[in-house]
Amino acid sequence: MRSDLPKVAHMAAGRSLIGWVLEAVRPLEAASTVVVVGHGAEMVDPHLPQGVLSAVQSEQLGTGHATQVGLDALDEVEPDDTIMVLYGDMPLLSDGLLRRLADRSPDVAARLVTSTFDDPTGYGRVIRDGRGLVEKIVEERDCDDAQRAVREINAGSYAFRARDLIDALSLVSNDNAQGEYYLTDVVGILVGRGERLEPVETTPEEVVGINSQSQLSEATRLLHKRTNQRLLESGVWILDPDRTYIDDTVSVEPGARIYPGVHLEGETRVGAGAQVGPDVFAVDSTIGAGSTVWYAVLRGAMIGEDCQVGPYASLRQGTVLEKGAKVGTFVETKNTTLGENAKAPHLSYLGDATIGARSNIGAGSITCNYDGYQKHRTEIGEEVFIGSDTMLVAPVRIGDRAVTGAGSVITQDVDEGALAVERSEQRLIDGYSERRAKRHAANETED
Repeated sequence: MRSDLPKVAHMAAGRSLIGWVLEAVRPLEAASTVVVVGHGAEMVDPHLPQGVLSAVQSEQLGTGHATQVGLDALDEVEPDDTIMVLYGDMPLLSDGLLRRLADRSPDVAARLVTSTFDDPTGYGRVIRDGRGLVEKIVEERDCDDAQRAVREINAGSYAFRARDLIDALSLVSNDNAQGEYYLTDVVGILVGRGERLEPVETTPEEVVGINSQSQLSEATRLLHKRTNQRLLESGVWILDPDRTYIDDTVSVEPGARIYPGVHLEGETRVGAGAQVGPDVFAVDSTIGAGSTVWYAVLRGAMIGEDCQVGPYASLRQGTVLEKGAKVGTFVETKNTTLGENAKAPHLSYLGDATIGARSNIGAGSITCNYDGYQKHRTEIGEEVFIGSDTMLVAPVRIGDRAVTGAGSVITQDVDEGALAVERSEQRLIDGYSERRAKRHAANETED
């Protein structure tokens, strides 16, 4: 991966790689789930849900050794239990595939996932017997010409009968060039005993492991495609799914309309009838039913019903828009609430403020919330008219139905219904333009 971050902690479409695998496992309701971690364990553990155990493989001695580390961390295991072993870097695994894998009948010692690749280079080949059962797995470096021509590969995902796995692991040797204990050797041991091993076939797409940034990018594309398809089938309108990037953790209600260039991440929620996009980035935000958000950035914002946001608006953490509110062109908000039908149509910064219902913020107005040491709040009442280019120096309160004159710097509270104007009297200097032109001409002559 060419990264200091452990591979399974890399993110793809809203979840880490290990997060995707655990999400596929979750519907199976396993009695115990253990993630075996090695180098960088402290960066992997935060991605593990509550109830998932972490077991440290202090020495990386192969997949067989990692499996034993996981077994040692499990609660008591019954001989006929099913133990599933999966790789943590396969984000496209589905719960449907894992259900099939786990559906092991009592006379089957193990089931393993296989797939047929057009180019199986680099993968161990699955060799079947005349009954179609797994006879052995041959690593590519050990294949003869006939085995190398086989295109069915071992995906590295297994469901074992517990007693067979535990016993066979105790017999696995590290007598190989790498000096490691391989889980694939368990397959050979079980077949040698005459045990029944069944293949579970799936598409190549589902069992792709991630070993490079290029593969991570492709997996992310496929995961977004899955999510978009699910949303389309639920009744969400998406104009161009190939240019729409919605995390699996996002909720979009049927009837919403999504335009190209939209990125929805984290715990974002979109209500029915909302129009999102073009070109919106929203993370951990709510967009209410019937609202329109376009050409905008939302970070931890809560947009109510029938609101308008954008174009070119930035709504930061703590922004709340109540029903019918508007934040327009080149407006930035932070830790600010706009009441019902309140408006900030253009060219404003509103930080640490409360703006009452039906108030209007004129163009170029700013809440001056930071004194160089601390942040202070601005309180604006209902039906207030803030004139264009008003500087509201916090802490300050503007009463209901008050008005501020354009270009004012307001440093004191304004009473309910009052007009506050703070600016010097306009002066007219006759003949100024002509005198200015003569001074300029004289300077040019001297040069």
